[in-house]
Amino acid sequence: MSRRTDRIEDQLRTEISDILRRELRDPRVGMASISDIHVTADLRHARVLVSVLGEEDSRNDSVEALRHASGFIRSRVAHRLRHLRVTPELAFELDRGPEHSQRIEQILEELHEGNEST
Repeated sequence: MSRRTDRIEDQLRTEISDILRRELRDPRVGMASISDIHVTADLRHARVLVSVLGEEDSRNDSVEALRHASGFIRSRVAHRLRHLRVTPELAFELDRGPEHSQRIEQILEELHEGNEST
């Protein structure tokens, strides 16, 4: 990644987080936070990874609400980041990284307990 891409990812993370906190009024979004953003080299697409607290159904509802509001969020980002020629298309996805980390930790603990009992 280039420094420019990294800088734009940071700016997008800041602006989208602020928009979610202050301007988006959909109650389905809940406690969503932006965990990571990946922008393509041509800056036309951005994959936004979202971390959401709660049960699986409410988390999926939150991501679906964000997908539904992606046009609104993109227009607000375009208004805030006027220096960008093209505002990236936003694709919201649920960040499953913490779940995977927790599952791996659980498996390692089970293996460790199994080794101690032998």
